Amino acid sequence: MGSIIGIPLKDPDPTPQNQPPAPAPPQYQQPQYQQPQQPPPYQQPPQYQQPPQYQQQYPQQQPVYQAPPTYQVGAPQPSGGWKIPFLLAAVAVLLAASAGIFYYFNSQLTQLRADITDRFDSVQQQIAKTQETSAVSTQTSRRNIETLQKELAAARAQANQAAGQAKADATKHAEELAAKLQQAQDQQAQRVNAVTADLSQVKDQASATQGKVGEVTEQVGSLKQEQASTRTELDKTIADLKRTSGDLGVQSGLIATNGKELAALKALGERNYTEFKLAKEKKPTKVGDVQIQLKNADQKRNRYTIELVADDKTVEKKDRTVNEPLQFYLSRAAQPYELVVNEVRKDMIVGYISAPKVQQARPKATASN
Repeated sequence: MGSIIGIPLKDPDPTPQNQPPAPAPPQYQQPQYQQPQQPPPYQQPPQYQQPPQYQQQYPQQQPVYQAPPTYQVGAPQPSGGWKIPFLLAAVAVLLAASAGIFYYFNSQLTQLRADITDRFDSVQQQIAKTQETSAVSTQTSRRNIETLQKELAAARAQANQAAGQAKADATKHAEELAAKLQQAQDQQAQRVNAVTADLSQVKDQASATQGKVGEVTEQVGSLKQEQASTRTELDKTIADLKRTSGDLGVQSGLIATNGKELAALKALGERNYTEFKLAKEKKPTKVGDVQIQLKNADQKRNRYTIELVADDKTVEKKDRTVNEPLQFYLSRAAQPYELVVNEVRKDMIVGYISAPKVQQARPKATASN
């Protein structure tokens, strides 16, 4: 029993009288290979869209030649002739079905190949465009990076230059400060030297001054001794001075008979003293607060005559002796003024006027005297 394309065939009737002669088998025809359809011409794709999700791509499969089904023709059987046409028809149907299936799968394969080619071209274009965009973006980024690197290098150079300038300025400033400090130290040293020299000079002067102070101290001691001696002599001189009544009958102060006693009275400081040397003239001479005119001077007898003008009043003091206090009043003082002549010369008298220190007006009743 044979088989056609794996289908078992039943043996025909072995009776040869009932089986017609077997027809000749069809000649084998080489299947026609169909050229796959060419993809449509390339058209400019629309604007760039996000590529679809990547899918596994399989390599193109070449059509595999499939041999036509084989069949075996058995030897003519002696019986069952009606089955052979049926078998032949079945074989023809199978061949037609195989050809249809082959054509269908070949068409599907061609269409699949075209779709794969289109998708591959689209993907290639998208990849190319993406690569181009990436290249442009990369080039732009590279340019930006280069620009940033140049700016960074320029900034570093500028910073280094600024740092160098700042360092130079700082060094210059430090040198100037060092020079000023050195100058200040030199000036300070000069001042210290000058002060030291001045101090030495001052010490020398102090030593000399101390020596002079010692001398002055000695001189002061001597002066004190002299002052004490003078005071003693002054006290003695004052003690020797006499008091007497004046020509107005008023007790006079101390009377000085010479220059030494007059100096003692001035040192005592109880009254104001005005010395005079009055010559004989035709007009009165002002002495202190009064005016005096010498009328006569008798040197042998130590007597004299004068006219005294006080408060517009003229009083004559006639034939007076030396060291005699002549008293008179002025309106501005309560105590009397005293005129004392210590020496009578030829046509000249020498003496003094004693005035009270306190100038106080006298009562009118007293002034009338």
